[in-house]
This record gives sequence, C-alpha cells and structure tokens, in this order.
Amino acid sequence: MTKTDMDVEISRNQGSVAGAGEVAARAPVVIEPGMGRLGLDLAEIWRYRDLLAFLTWRDVKVRYKQTVLGFLWAFLQPFTTMVVFSLVFGRLMKVDSLGTAYPVFVYAGLLPWHFFAESLARSSQSVVASSNIVTKVYFPRLVIPLASVGGCLVDFAVSFLILVGLMLYYGLAPGAGMLVVIPLVAVTIIAALGVGTLLSALNVAYRDFRYVLPFIVQIWMFLTPVVYPLRAVPADWRWLAMLNPMSGIVEAYRSAILGRPFAWGDLGVSVAVSVFVFLLAVVVFKRIERRFADII
Repeated sequence: MTKTDMDVEISRNQGSVAGAGEVAARAPVVIEPGMGRLGLDLAEIWRYRDLLAFLTWRDVKVRYKQTVLGFLWAFLQPFTTMVVFSLVFGRLMKVDSLGTAYPVFVYAGLLPWHFFAESLARSSQSVVASSNIVTKVYFPRLVIPLASVGGCLVDFAVSFLILVGLMLYYGLAPGAGMLVVIPLVAVTIIAALGVGTLLSALNVAYRDFRYVLPFIVQIWMFLTPVVYPLRAVPADWRWLAMLNPMSGIVEAYRSAILGRPFAWGDLGVSVAVSVFVFLLAVVVFKRIERRFADII
C-alpha cells in the first residue's frame, strides 16, 4: 500500500470515528423524574423553584386579568359569604357562636375553609390547564398543583385583613394566639395540596372529576364545623367528624383567633390525616405522571 493510500485510509477511519461521535452526541437523552422516598424528590422541586415562583405569579395575574374589580374579588367573595351566613345561621337559626359575635365566629372558620376550597378547585384542574407545557418540556409536574395552591395565598392574605377589621369593629383585640395562624397555614397547605394533587392526577385520566368536585366541596363545607362549633356534633359521631382533616384545622384557627384553649388532640389527628393524604396523593400522582403527555 502506498503512502497516499495509507493517508486516504486513515482519513476514512478518522471520519468514521467522528461520525460515530456525532451520532452518539445526537442520541436521545431520556429524562425521568427523580424518585426520592415515596417518589417525592424535594431537591428536584427546589432546583425548579424559579419555575414554581413564575407559575405562581402567572396564576395570580391570569386570575384577575381583564377584571374590573381585580383583587377586590378576593375581598368580596369571603365577605359576602360571611354576611349571608351571619343572617341565615346567626340571626335566623341562632347557631351557637361560643359567646362571640357570630360574624367573627363564622369568618374565623371561613378564612381557612375558603383558602382550602379555592386551592382545591384550582390545583385539581391545574395539570389539565397546563397541558401546553406538560407535553413540551420536562420539569417536575408536582410543581403545577403546588403553584396553584401558592397563588391562593394572595387571596388568603386579603381575607385575613377582613378578619382584622371585623375583630376591631366588634371590640376584639388580636392576642398572642394569632401567631399560631402561621403554622396553621402550613398545615392547611398540606391538606389542600394533598387532596388537590390527588384530584389533579385523577382528572387527567378521568375528566368527570371537574363536574363532581363542586358538589364535593359544597357538601364538604357543611361536614366541616365552619358555620357551627365542633362541640355541636354528637359525641357518638365526633370520631367520624375528625376523619375530616379540616375539622381540627378550622377549630384550631378559631382557637388562635378568638383566644380559646387549643384542642391539640383534634389538631394532631387533622395533621396526621393531612400528611397521610398528601403522601398517598404523591404516590398516585407519580404513577400517573409518566402517562400525562400521552393522555392529556
């Protein structure tokens, strides 16, 4: 073989190696969700915190975009509900308000319930509503319902200002127990995120849930001591009421706001149920997540 032929052969080999390298570089990379304990990878969610903040703020802006009253809707909805409940249950039905003005009593229950119900409604529809990004790029899908719940915190802050105004109007000074509201908000987020995440995954596969959910929320509210105190529930049925995670949470809010003793046992049961539902929701969500792009 002449020197020229050897040079040609070497060039071919180098070209083959380079071509193989290019093919290897173009090989598809499969990205799969991180699997921590129970499928919950908190480190991965933290890495996507900027996306979480963006989706949360986008949810807030879209909600009040092209509305005349804007953020005033976050004020009017709970305030109007409080007025109606005060007339019906406070004046007409004379529901026991534990010696407190009924508008303050019922609003102390509406505050966490409205936050929970609104978070549930938005997070349950969040994955389907975000189908345009779910089918195009990878990110931890759990960020979507989490952002929906985070967006409802703005409404909660506005609603809390109404509570302060009501307390001042009825001559009730906020006490040190109000500080307990901060950890109670975290517990409420876990409860709402658990049920909302579970429903968001099921709603992708079964669209019936978007029609059933309003009925569930409406019935759920009257099964929760929002318009009545928990002690109004007969003792034989109290254990069943405590399986509702919002029962202990709503009562804890009232204790913190009205300066009453805390029923730590009831709150502990609610926290345990909320955490259990949240972990169950994460497991179900992760199982269905792999098929989101195919069935959404």
